[in-house]
Amino acid sequence: MMKKDDKPKDAQPQADPAEAFIQVNEADFQKLTDAASYKDKYIRLYAEFDNARKRMEREKSEFVKYANEILLSDFLNILDDLERSVQAANSKHEDYEAFLKGIEMVMAHVYEMLKRNGIKSIEAKGKPFDPHRHEVLMQEETPSQEDGIVLEEFQKGYLYNDRVIRTSKVKVAKKIETKNNNSDEK
Repeated sequence: MMKKDDKPKDAQPQADPAEAFIQVNEADFQKLTDAASYKDKYIRLYAEFDNARKRMEREKSEFVKYANEILLSDFLNILDDLERSVQAANSKHEDYEAFLKGIEMVMAHVYEMLKRNGIKSIEAKGKPFDPHRHEVLMQEETPSQEDGIVLEEFQKGYLYNDRVIRTSKVKVAKKIETKNNNSDEK
């Protein structure tokens, strides 16, 4: 009878897994070496791609954060002009024409800045009504104008690179309908 500690006589001794060897031919060894090399290259490329993606996200965030810097700088110059106008008005100078001229100059600066940044006003008065560019606030019956012609502009509309950013608020002509009296006669 065998005891628990006894080993069968024909049993092979167990090899230590760290000392286990497998024989492979040279071609298979080269394939394994190449595969390890490709894996290493893949890991490095993936890390480079991930770093590039993170860098692009940071740069995009910085761009969005400071994209309006030039526009805001232009507005600060206009604000300076307005502050000087208010100071002139507060100093009790009675030269209203000079004050008006200063305000007109500030408006000219604003219009120039808007133009440089791709913003232009929508032409409305006397033009046919366009629902994409105009918002009707009133209609006026008139015999002298065709239906749908803009008679008056209450608030200017603006385009930003040909995209409407604010519609024009307008009054539109409505042709007066004349009633036919022949239908009442019998």
